[in-house]
Amino acid sequence: MTLEKVVNLSDTCSIAGQYMAELRSMDYQQNRALFRNNIERIGMLEAFEISKTLNYEPQFVETPLGVANVNVHTDEIVLATLFRAGLPMHQGFLKVFDHADNAFVSAYRKYKDNSNTDVDIFVEYIATPSLEGKTLIIADPMLATGGSIALGYKALSKYGTPARIHVACVVATWEGIDVVRKELPDGITTIWCGAIDNELNANKYIVPGLGDAGDLCFGGKL
Repeated sequence: MTLEKVVNLSDTCSIAGQYMAELRSMDYQQNRALFRNNIERIGMLEAFEISKTLNYEPQFVETPLGVANVNVHTDEIVLATLFRAGLPMHQGFLKVFDHADNAFVSAYRKYKDNSNTDVDIFVEYIATPSLEGKTLIIADPMLATGGSIALGYKALSKYGTPARIHVACVVATWEGIDVVRKELPDGITTIWCGAIDNELNANKYIVPGLGDAGDLCFGGKL
């Protein structure tokens, strides 16, 4: 199976480069509010790009001085996010697609060995509307191994078959992209990312990446 398209915002010079530089910078990472804000900004930029792919129809809107003809999208959108790192990115998407329905998946990684090199992904909670015929956007900042997105979609797919799927992340690896290629439906899935890095370390973190997005957004965990 192959993805219909992979879109890397870093392939084109834009304001996204500044946001990515600040997200990666250890100096900027000291400010959690700024870090969350930049995750949100990447979400908003990707949401705008995704909006160009939707279905539209003309609509006549009455203004104080006349009638305007505008194009309005007709897709029924569901914004899905993986806890907890995905929350700021979800907020960015929600600011753009403010009429969308929402879905939430609690997925977490757990190491199976003391060296923290063998990792499993677990899904323990899901809340979603019907996805049948909808445009599903799944936001998760770090597409590292692809396991979280794959299991998250598997859990969501029990609630209907979407017409279109968009996977949105801040940083991806080709390994993670390959997993999405295998596990998500062929021909209807597009992946959007702020950057694509080439390496995963032994602990399955993206290199150079930006670190643990969840911890940088919300603090450490036990």
